Amino acid sequence: MRSVRKTFGESLVLREVDLEVAPHTVTALIGASGSGKSTLLRCANLLEEIDDGAIWLDGEEITDPRVDQDAVRRRIGVVFQAYNLFPHMSVLENITLAPRRVHGVPRAEAEQRGRELLERLGLGAKADAYPDRLSGGQQQRAAIVRALAVRPRLLLLDEITAALDPELVAEVLEVVRDLKEQGMTMVLATHEMAFARDIADQVCFLDAGVVLERGSAEQIFHAPREERTRRFLRRFTDSGRL
Repeated sequence: MRSVRKTFGESLVLREVDLEVAPHTVTALIGASGSGKSTLLRCANLLEEIDDGAIWLDGEEITDPRVDQDAVRRRIGVVFQAYNLFPHMSVLENITLAPRRVHGVPRAEAEQRGRELLERLGLGAKADAYPDRLSGGQQQRAAIVRALAVRPRLLLLDEITAALDPELVAEVLEVVRDLKEQGMTMVLATHEMAFARDIADQVCFLDAGVVLERGSAEQIFHAPREERTRRFLRRFTDSGRL
């Protein structure tokens, strides 16, 4: 991202945002609610149109008006805090829908990959179940499998533990940890500070739509330069969550 600007009406949500994500790395976006983390992810996937600046993916400017946005989105996986699984479809049907309908993958091939991914993420026995028969953690893992099924170049994760009971958070975060070990390029917005500290190669602190500070996890969490970053993180250290 270069000088990305986004407004909603009179509200300036992203202000001259610069962000670079290297392949096979994890970037964590941290900051208070309303700081612009989710909007940044939605702009990265072209779900929101930016007002100024430019975004590139693999050297291609994807915010160029001439670019096929649907083709771009096929290269990016997104997982939101709401699972958004189709309730009338089995887990496997949810996972194979995009590969078959959007990417033209034959049903047998899509189902084979879907079952392999479900097995890898501990959901092999749930392939033929419907979403309402799964726990929240299982539904979120299924949503991650659905995003992975299209073999994305980039995976965007937006507060994926926010809607989960505390005891289910760990199982979802373990999946993300496994994806990092497999080399998946990820950008995640999270309030799980300890997890961000442990998994991220790069941490960006957003404040009022600005990337106020960026650096390694070691630097941001142990030696933040900005007073605003220190105040934000102090809430987590004081509560014992970091």
